[in-house]
Amino acid sequence: MELGYFTMPSHPPECGLKEGHDWDLQTLRWLDELGYQEAWIGEHHTAPWEPHPSPDLLVAQALLQTKNIRIGPGGFLLPYHHPAELANRVAMLDHLSNGRLNFGVAASGLPSDWAMFNVDGMSGQNRDMTREALEIILKMWSEPGPWTHKGKYWTVSKPDTMFDFLKPHIKPLQGPHPPIGVAGLSKNSDTLKLAGERGFIPMSLNLNPAYVGSHWDSVEAGAAKTGRKPSRKDWRLVREVFVADTDEEAWKLSTGDMMGRMMGEYFLPLLGHFGFKDYLKHAPDVPDSDVTVEYCARRNWIVGSPKTVTEKIEQIYREVGGFGVLCVFGFDYKHKPEAWRHSLDLLKNEVMPRLKHLGAEFEKAA
Repeated sequence: MELGYFTMPSHPPECGLKEGHDWDLQTLRWLDELGYQEAWIGEHHTAPWEPHPSPDLLVAQALLQTKNIRIGPGGFLLPYHHPAELANRVAMLDHLSNGRLNFGVAASGLPSDWAMFNVDGMSGQNRDMTREALEIILKMWSEPGPWTHKGKYWTVSKPDTMFDFLKPHIKPLQGPHPPIGVAGLSKNSDTLKLAGERGFIPMSLNLNPAYVGSHWDSVEAGAAKTGRKPSRKDWRLVREVFVADTDEEAWKLSTGDMMGRMMGEYFLPLLGHFGFKDYLKHAPDVPDSDVTVEYCARRNWIVGSPKTVTEKIEQIYREVGGFGVLCVFGFDYKHKPEAWRHSLDLLKNEVMPRLKHLGAEFEKAA
């Protein structure tokens, strides 16, 4: 099993945009030093608790300040970008990364973002636009011109050479393209079916493990359509993780600090508005009012000493049937940077060596 990082990025509303950006950069440098495999950075436009509208700006800076970690948007919200422009921008970013770029894509789930860009998310228009945009981007990278794609939302041409020397020429460094990751949330997720269908990296967001188990069924259902055999080694699980020297300290630093504040002020109310609190329950008969920060910390988060965290990861691994990469959900601890770095360090150097046996079955199967 490998370790990664998934950040919205999340910052409290009073945090300045540059201040938050600088914290994210610092964290990415630590992840690289500690040997984490990858980091994914989100895009949002109307959420003060998730304030970064352009993950590629953070990715570009972080690539210059790190050596080994793979970094990528997690993901670009495809309905809000012209596919031809994004294809060229991502290809350029891949060259700047020297082949360390991952390309995460998403359909966008915030109604306030839909409103800003006039996208009818309630009817699923955002998902249709995402599929069409991705189809155009992949075609831009793989099919020689001239051609014109007339879609429902975009008409894009790859023109022939003009005036002897003007022509489309920008392609990614990695062939045929950077690894593509897609994040899924809902049960029977269409996005995760797409991952299975196309061989993309499936990422399950931070929900109750019992619920997340159904996500792999979606990946397999999509893969069956195209005759693919998906590997659980590619499956990323995003979880809230805080490791400290003792269980008591970890509980205090998580529920009693920024993790608890963000969940209580933003994430739980947001899921409540969407009617998504069921995704956090260990059993369907749990009332919504019981789904508190403390409930999530006990039932869903991975919080505690290295020994406790090892046991919790192993339990989740068994519950969902195995996965390949655990992605730590990012929080803003710039007021206690040493505590967050210590948590990342303990996870990598104290917990992971105790979990070496997990994933051995994938190696055998391969």
